[in-house]
Amino acid sequence: MDLRALRATAAERLQPGDGYAGEVTSEEAWQILEAESDAALVDVRTNAEWAFVGLPDLSQLGKEPARISWQVFPSMAENANFVDDVAATGIADATPVMFLCRSGARSRLAAIACAAGGNTQSFNVIDGFEGPRDDRGHRGTRAGWKAAGLPWQQA
Repeated sequence: MDLRALRATAAERLQPGDGYAGEVTSEEAWQILEAESDAALVDVRTNAEWAFVGLPDLSQLGKEPARISWQVFPSMAENANFVDDVAATGIADATPVMFLCRSGARSRLAAIACAAGGNTQSFNVIDGFEGPRDDRGHRGTRAGWKAAGLPWQQA
């Protein structure tokens, strides 16, 4: 795997002014997590989502996802301490960190916030854990961590 090419592709997917390192697919996030020993995954979903939908399983990489909600359930108010909470995990400013939510929207905001807070290697996992809805309105079948067949576990 050519990490340099992967990072270039991730950067090309950005919109002008996004301010973070790039957009990666779930599979690309896994490749970075596997290849770079210090790379981290921050799952920004809620406790309810982790419990009822599932959680990425990074155990075969000797890692665990950091669970830091971007929005606090049930009010769904933005977590005002998010950047500080990420820093409290020990993730350094130059550490490649992949932000994951259900579909790539909240994780994009998290990547922007952490990049503004000093992490120059903040990536958004664009297809999320469950990806977009399919023709029947179901998630987890068209794209995303689960649909890609990446390791995950149900609580």
